[in-house]
Amino acid sequence: MRRTQLVAAAARVFSRRGYEGASLREICAAAGILAGSLYYHFKSKEDLFVTVHAEGFREINAALDRALEGQTDPWCRLEAACAAHLTELVSGNEVAVVTGTSLFQSARPALQRRLNRERDAYERRFQGLIDALPLPQDVDHSLLRLTLLGALNWTRIWFRPGKKTPAALARHLVTTLLRR
Repeated sequence: MRRTQLVAAAARVFSRRGYEGASLREICAAAGILAGSLYYHFKSKEDLFVTVHAEGFREINAALDRALEGQTDPWCRLEAACAAHLTELVSGNEVAVVTGTSLFQSARPALQRRLNRERDAYERRFQGLIDALPLPQDVDHSLLRLTLLGALNWTRIWFRPGKKTPAALARHLVTTLLRR
């Protein structure tokens, strides 16, 4: 229980201040624990950040699983995955914010490698969805994946609730980008 509270508090602080700007003292205060108590659960701030990041990918992968359930058409599967990704990203969930923004941050190479493990596994899911599409031979599937995920991740910056839903944005993006 305490570990879960600590991860949630860390997500709130990291989402507001970023990895570099967040202090362990501030995270512990947000979790309502003494500063030294953090080390019972985590060896370092980096380990805590990696855990928050991994939790974000656990949540977004679960959302993807739910969205893809029962979908068989490859175009519908990609659209559903995009909608799930966008929904998680713009939901206001601080864990999702940390996961999404950590992709844009420059971190020490050792930390970046740890973060990339989760991201790479998630991107492979999108690669599989794209590989299943009946696309022209000259389409570079890896470049398409990077373009699509870049567009999806950038949405968090400009999205304003009420104009378009994540599902509508996903449909527009898939239809426009892939012109099917």
